[in-house]
Amino acid sequence: MRLAFTDTLIKLAKKDKRIFLLTGDLGYAVLEGFIEKHPKRFFNMGVAEQNMVGVAAGLALSGKIPYVFSIATFPVMRALEQIRNDVCYQNLNVKIIGVGSGLTYSLYGATHQSIDDVNMMRGLPNMTVISPGDPLEVKAAIEFSLKHQGPVYIRIAAKGEPNIHNKSFNFEVGKGIVINKGEDITLMVSGNMLANANLAAQELEKKGISVRLISMPFVKPIDKQIILKAAKETKAIFTFEEHSIIGGLGSAVAEVLAESNIPKVLFKRIGLPDVYPSEIGNWDYLREKYGFSSDKLAKNILRIYKNKG
Repeated sequence: MRLAFTDTLIKLAKKDKRIFLLTGDLGYAVLEGFIEKHPKRFFNMGVAEQNMVGVAAGLALSGKIPYVFSIATFPVMRALEQIRNDVCYQNLNVKIIGVGSGLTYSLYGATHQSIDDVNMMRGLPNMTVISPGDPLEVKAAIEFSLKHQGPVYIRIAAKGEPNIHNKSFNFEVGKGIVINKGEDITLMVSGNMLANANLAAQELEKKGISVRLISMPFVKPIDKQIILKAAKETKAIFTFEEHSIIGGLGSAVAEVLAESNIPKVLFKRIGLPDVYPSEIGNWDYLREKYGFSSDKLAKNILRIYKNKG
């Protein structure tokens, strides 16, 4: 996903001289292509995320389009006040790229694990929140962000995630993307869990359960229409994300369902419980630990669906 971001931004910056890239003293192996081609529009701001966001706000006020790139927890938490007051309050055209979404930086512990970033960004007025599911969605998200006027937060992973889409798709603000049609259950996914969700859906299909798989890159604004349609046409809705179950995609979908007049549908959020992971291990280890592997996801969904909750 990181390479999809930089490759796309390099191409866009060639055509649009307003694009600037700021980093908090990291990502050089990923950002070298941009630095080489657009050196005068790249700033290493050092380990000073608050200042970095403030400079980005100044660039936006000068008619530029700054992209702030850092490990997701750093700009979101260290510079939350600046994102709120400098960027969102003034509705400035600043794009924040949070790399290492969810448990990606598993070996570094809770300080580097972005399990609550969507929650924080969703609560800010004027902020659009995007959590792409594969490199193709990352490319589409960056292209969208350039055209969109206002703050955007895009969270991406960093481990060579596979492409899931095998055909062209529409990437529209506040819209989900149907990957597989199904009639029994709906599985809604945001972010880097899309590949595992796709595998889990295939396993469930083998067991005779028809799965409607929907990628939800836009967590804010959320696609109310696709949620309500699923609630009417399928027997259960599951949300799946590498994020706390509090404040992310699951919460956004729950809010839509709670305020609808549709008869109750079986609904379950699948994500991290309300804890900071205490274990240290590689990404696959933590995913297995919290039930995020494709086989554990399929078994969990099957158990809940058969027991009706």
